[in-house]
Amino acid sequence: MIDVAEMQPRAGMSKNKFTPLAHEIFTLKKQLNAVILAHNYQVPEIQDVADFVGDSLGLAQQAAKTDADVIVFCGVHFMAETAKILNPNKIVVLPDRDAGCSLEESCPAEKLAALQATNPNFWTIAYINCSAAVKALCDVIVTSGNAEKIVNAAPKDRDLLFVPDENLGQWVMEQTDRKMTLWKGNCYAHVEFQREQVLAAKRQFPDAKIIVHPESLREVRDLADAVCSTEKMITFCKNDSAKRFVIVTESGIIHRMQKECPEKEFLCAPVFNAMKLPTDGCRCSECKFMKMNTLEKVRDCMKNLAPRVELPKEIIERARLPMERMLEISAR
Repeated sequence: MIDVAEMQPRAGMSKNKFTPLAHEIFTLKKQLNAVILAHNYQVPEIQDVADFVGDSLGLAQQAAKTDADVIVFCGVHFMAETAKILNPNKIVVLPDRDAGCSLEESCPAEKLAALQATNPNFWTIAYINCSAAVKALCDVIVTSGNAEKIVNAAPKDRDLLFVPDENLGQWVMEQTDRKMTLWKGNCYAHVEFQREQVLAAKRQFPDAKIIVHPESLREVRDLADAVCSTEKMITFCKNDSAKRFVIVTESGIIHRMQKECPEKEFLCAPVFNAMKLPTDGCRCSECKFMKMNTLEKVRDCMKNLAPRVELPKEIIERARLPMERMLEISAR
C-alpha cells in the first residue's frame, strides 16, 4: 500500500495557518461527509486542504476504500472518472470541468477499438491517464508506479498493446524485456523537458541527483539518477543521502517534497535553460490543466455539488474490471 500523505489539521497542522476560505472548505467537508483527494501536481493551497495527496495509484486506492458520501477530486477529468468508476453510487465532483489531459485526448476510444480489431490476440494495458471509455476497452490499468509489476504479470501468450503514453511504455519495455505495441501518445508537459536542460542542471549543480518521471523522453531518462513515479520520487528523496535534487516532472510536486523533506533542496529543470524557454513566460514544468483548479473552485464545487462526474452504467461496469485487476495485482 502506498503511503499517501494526509494533509489535514488533525494531522498536526495548526488550524490558525489556514485562510477563511480553507476553513469554509473544512466546514463544507464535514457537512457533506466529503473526502478531498488531490494529485501531487495541484497548487499548494489545494494540497494543504486535502485529506490525501498522492499519485494516481495512491488516490485510486483511497477512492476505492473511502466511506465518504462525496468525493472532491482535485486533479484532471480522467482521475475524477476513475473515482466514479470505483464509487458508482457516490457523488464525485471536479473543481473545474475543463481540467483535461493532452495524453487522454491522444487516444480516442473509437481509434483504440479499430486498432484492437486488427489483432484478436492483443491484451491491452492502459495507463490510467485515459478516458473511462478507453479503460472499458482494456484488460488492465496501470500507473507509472505499478506498470512494471503489472506488465510482468501479463499473460505470456498474448500480444501486449500499451496505451496511451509511448514514453512510459518504452521505459516499461526496458525494465521488463516484454515486447509491446505502443500507442503514439504523450504528455505535453513531460515531453517539453529536453536533454540540454538536464545537462545544464548537472553542470550548475553537480552534487544534485536527477530524478525523472518515466513519461519523459528517453534522452532525458538516460541522464537520470532515478526514474520513478511521483510517489516513488518522494520516497527516493526521503531515503537518499543527497541534499539537492533536480526534479524532472510537473512542478506541483515540489510543494509536497519541501514539506516532507524540509532539510533538502528541490529544483525544477527548466529554470536552468531560461534563454530557450518560450518568450511568453511559459514554464514547461507546469501542466496548464492541473493548474486550472483553484481553492475557490474547490469551495464552489462543494457548495453546488457540481460539476459532477457522471458515466453510463455500462462504461462503469466494463471499466471497473481492469481497474480492480490493477488494484488486485498491486496489492500482491
